[in-house]
Amino acid sequence: MRFPNADRRDTLEAVIVNTAGGMTGGDRFDIDIVVGTGAGLTVTTAAAEKIYRSLAPDTEIAVKLQVGSDGRLAWLPQETILFNQVRLQRSIDVELARGAQVLLAEAIVFGRAAMGETVRAGHLTDRWRVKVDGALVFAETIRLNGAIADKMARPVTAANGAAIASILKIPGTDEDVEEVRGLATTFRGEVAASAWNGHAVVRLMARDGAALRHDLMAVLPVLNARPLPRLWLN
Repeated sequence: MRFPNADRRDTLEAVIVNTAGGMTGGDRFDIDIVVGTGAGLTVTTAAAEKIYRSLAPDTEIAVKLQVGSDGRLAWLPQETILFNQVRLQRSIDVELARGAQVLLAEAIVFGRAAMGETVRAGHLTDRWRVKVDGALVFAETIRLNGAIADKMARPVTAANGAAIASILKIPGTDEDVEEVRGLATTFRGEVAASAWNGHAVVRLMARDGAALRHDLMAVLPVLNARPLPRLWLN
């Protein structure tokens, strides 16, 4: 971990130094972060994380985030780039005390378009669980197995898009949704936002990683009410 702005009093910024050269089958990466009562933390990564192909075991990433009462956490890693024949299992488990705030953003890019890469097949499981005072308030799991490119080509999935992202804000409001929708004319991909039960969720889909990143860089400062980490701007 690196702390480029440790002198700031409102919110500390932490940068995770990515695994060298990327991850592949059999690798496991565990991240455990605790934000104390009344504290503020923004977490990002030094670069996009690459997940290479595996012919047998899965690559595993397990993220555990805990935020104390009146604490604030923004989890804003840069993109995860998947390669053909990838096998990735990722879990994100969040424990919030009452009054805590969290903004989670995760982006997945299926191959590097500039390199002519396509993720034709593989296995992806992406599991999110969020609890407030021990009660489950948000749960979803994305699974793409087998012929990933064929599934991404379907209109109901990604309509040939190769980059997706999800953003969750708790607490989130209808006002957050309206601010995101107000950016509609600037988006390069498809963006949808909704709010219910004190949560706001934004889904993004784009033809490639560059278009997705453009839209994320528009949406995240609005939801976070602060500039993006500097590494996002490099």
